[in-house]
Amino acid sequence: MSFGLTFDKLIIIAVIAVFLIGPDRLPGYAAQLARLVRSVRAMADGAKDRMREEMGPEFDEVDWKKLDPRQYDPRRIIREALLDDLPAPATAGSATAAAAAAEKPKSAELPAARYVESAYEKRQRRLGKGRPAPYDVEAT
Repeated sequence: MSFGLTFDKLIIIAVIAVFLIGPDRLPGYAAQLARLVRSVRAMADGAKDRMREEMGPEFDEVDWKKLDPRQYDPRRIIREALLDDLPAPATAGSATAAAAAAEKPKSAELPAARYVESAYEKRQRRLGKGRPAPYDVEAT
């Protein structure tokens, strides 16, 4: 959220602000900026303390990096959800269960999921796979 501001642009803005404000009013505005930064920091600390108060000891146990929306990867989430639902392996006490598990194909181990055909697949099925899309010469 830097809004496209680089270090060079910030320096130019600061120099222009110094010229516009002038040397007489600059210390007052710098003090106001310092108070604003302190108040924002105090509000953030207060919010963190309130969350810690309301959530209790679980607040410190939460892995906040895992909840970061920038870490969102739908493929990983679906893969983990499918792998979590796999059945537990059979115990070693039963030889017939182990033999049956060895004969069972891998696709049978995955949980049964309802397949929903996408709009693209429906269109491809309707048009016939491999056929080109309809083209109207007069439309262009």
